[in-house]
Amino acid sequence: MSHRTLITAFVALVAAAVFAIPATASARTGAIVFSMASQDHRVYEDEGEVLPPKDPEGGIFAVRNRNRNQLTENPADAEPSFSRDGRMIAFVRNGDVFAMRADGSGLRRLTGGPEIDGRPSIAPNGRYLVFERQTAAGGPHSLYTVRTNGGPSHLLVGSALGDEHEATFAPNGRRIVFVRSSLRYGNSIDNLVSVRPNGTQRRRLTKTTRIDEWAPRYVGGRVVFSRGVRADDESGYADVYSVRWDGRKLRKMIAGAGSAYVDDVAANGRKLLFHRKGGLWLKKLGGRSRLLVPLADEVEFNAVFDTTGRKVALYQATADLQSISIVDVVTGRVGSPQVRAFPEDAAISSEIGRAIAWQPVLPRR
Repeated sequence: MSHRTLITAFVALVAAAVFAIPATASARTGAIVFSMASQDHRVYEDEGEVLPPKDPEGGIFAVRNRNRNQLTENPADAEPSFSRDGRMIAFVRNGDVFAMRADGSGLRRLTGGPEIDGRPSIAPNGRYLVFERQTAAGGPHSLYTVRTNGGPSHLLVGSALGDEHEATFAPNGRRIVFVRSSLRYGNSIDNLVSVRPNGTQRRRLTKTTRIDEWAPRYVGGRVVFSRGVRADDESGYADVYSVRWDGRKLRKMIAGAGSAYVDDVAANGRKLLFHRKGGLWLKKLGGRSRLLVPLADEVEFNAVFDTTGRKVALYQATADLQSISIVDVVTGRVGSPQVRAFPEDAAISSEIGRAIAWQPVLPRR
């Protein structure tokens, strides 16, 4: 799946700033925050006159224990991203980046203009964020930064011959790893590059010319990623690799037949989520892999760990139903859906995001 598909809508999980959370370890996963847009297709009449269709409704929502709270009221809102302390959400509205408090208050616009901005990611120190910018729809992406309290945007990396996207921060915030797509032998090839937040010390972590690397995730001093051919048809395949921050000591992490694609790494760096034929898999680093959740091939899904690594947020989608559920890592039990959406409902169709993430939850002092 391409990065453009992944960034069309982003789902994230927020902590107790939205709902009061009991003082138990199991409750510290917080609330699920997601974007959803709904369209009422029913026909209404007023004194015999057929009224025009209602405008779409939606925005960013928070749900916990299936109790839902609406944070914004614009159906174009999507791709929420949290600060490390869980107090701030950055998101995208109509091609611009906004920020607000975790309860929906304090809304402020961070970018503007004719460009198309998306996929914001807040730095670990919470002072600025990095985002992708296109000058036109379908064009290449460049990476920019902007302070979370407002101000001008600054180019981080961009080139006339490349497409920079999928930026992820090192845990200490001192480096950013991203995917650079460039033309090689008539084909677009994805490689991993790292850079400091001020745009200096760029370093290519991978230098392949006929295969791709994508979906980078930091694990301490190493980067875990998918490696293979990035395609939506039968030509696509991947294995899971890791490499040091400086591009040295490349290692294959997932062995065996069949493709394996990175989904997420636990905050403590000890567990890896990946998907392959049959469903969602879990690997304890240094141990064996096991099937966590069986899923049919026709189901689209992806999943991420919570802060503790004990829970997983699982998004599933078929033609007529989308849902987000919580999975227990130890038992593999999938809880009742926290939210459902029905994209093809004849009366009121609704759609939620394809990608999800958990909000970082700070440990108790």
